[in-house]
Amino acid sequence: MSSPSSPTRGRPARLDQARTIQTALGLLNESGLDALTMRRLADAMGVQAGALYRYFATKQDLLTAMAERMVGGVADAAGPTGDDWSERAARLARALRKALLAHRDGARVFAGTHSTGPNTLGFADSLVGVLRETGFGDEEAARALYAVVNFTVGHTLEEQAALRPGDGGTTDAGVLHEAVATGAYPHLAATLPVLTSTDFTAHFEFGLRLLLDGLRAVRR
Repeated sequence: MSSPSSPTRGRPARLDQARTIQTALGLLNESGLDALTMRRLADAMGVQAGALYRYFATKQDLLTAMAERMVGGVADAAGPTGDDWSERAARLARALRKALLAHRDGARVFAGTHSTGPNTLGFADSLVGVLRETGFGDEEAARALYAVVNFTVGHTLEEQAALRPGDGGTTDAGVLHEAVATGAYPHLAATLPVLTSTDFTAHFEFGLRLLLDGLRAVRR
């Protein structure tokens, strides 16, 4: 027996927005953002490409909906209001990174969208709320939101780019190592083990700590 959303006896498949987004995320995880097209998505769903435009006028609209789905539940990561504000803010940043890492090219999808859905706005409201409740002014809280999001998304973009399946050639770390080793860069050579490290969590936590320490100084 066929499911309600599968084609049967020549009838077109029934579409719904939630299933379309879920299928698109599956294709993203399978082949990456560059291979995700409206035609390929339509083929995966057993419909004509034009049918997708009922819900998404453009591919950008689809990507925005995908980004919104990715960050579901991230707003809840702050934890109890009695905890230290900087730790609550850090939890939100970590949760955003984790959500983007859960999908291939997740940061690329999120970076190119400006969702006003409840998941995205809920995350932003949680972070701004943490800051305002601890004494930051409205302007400071708003700019801090941008700083935390831009750092987290930017870091995750670089992280996923470094981990993206390559063409069998030299890795980015290998290229950097060779360039430094054959040039006159003594300071880079001394720090090369860290510069070429793939411990991205350590890189992220160091940058996040610097950012939060800076916000702590602003608050004082």
